[in-house]
Amino acid sequence: MRLSSRAASLLAVAAALPLALTACSSDSSDTGSSASTKSAKAKDPNAGLVTGTQLKKALAPASEFPAGFALQADNSADSGSQFLDPEAKSTAKTDCTRLLGTSWIQVTGYKGGVSFAQNDYAVKDQTQDLAQEIDEFQGTTAEAVMKEFASVATACAAFTDSDTHATVKTVGKSTAGLGDDAYTLTLTSGAWQNGTTLIAARSGSAVVTVMSTAGSDNGAASAKKLTTTVLSRLK
Repeated sequence: MRLSSRAASLLAVAAALPLALTACSSDSSDTGSSASTKSAKAKDPNAGLVTGTQLKKALAPASEFPAGFALQADNSADSGSQFLDPEAKSTAKTDCTRLLGTSWIQVTGYKGGVSFAQNDYAVKDQTQDLAQEIDEFQGTTAEAVMKEFASVATACAAFTDSDTHATVKTVGKSTAGLGDDAYTLTLTSGAWQNGTTLIAARSGSAVVTVMSTAGSDNGAASAKKLTTTVLSRLK
């Protein structure tokens, strides 16, 4: 809808220019020409960003996942060749239950980037899961998203799993050695056989988010390995 509105505005401006030029003096005409030139040189906010189609190629391939893990087609998606309209950060209360699923980046209040790609690999009985997502953001939004994870760790230090009705504990920490900056969240519960590790890592304007319940270490090692792989493919 916003693209249609922008197109309509541009058409209205273009239609008005001939009338303005006819009514104005040569000096005014020069001013109008200058304004038009500045408008033409306005920076595209998506300049330098990559599309969802391109991000899909940066996701870790099946060969990077442990034996027994298969792609979950229902959780595979990307934004294609077009950029999405950016959305403002939500001011609603933190929904900690988003940490329990894929696309958990939304727990920050940011719905996602102007482009994205994601998929999910799991073992047959769904007891172990590895999910990956990449979101591209305009301007400095990626840095703003990363700053939210510390707040999430505090807000979600203890919350209720809606499926098991058990208490989930969350511990967060900044993580060195992954991208430009990174943050790790570890989720545990007495009702679970294994915990969950969530890693968010920024590379320029892109934020990689990974979720893992694989292994006996709350998914820590497999989450770090997957994050490292995706970051290397983004370069």
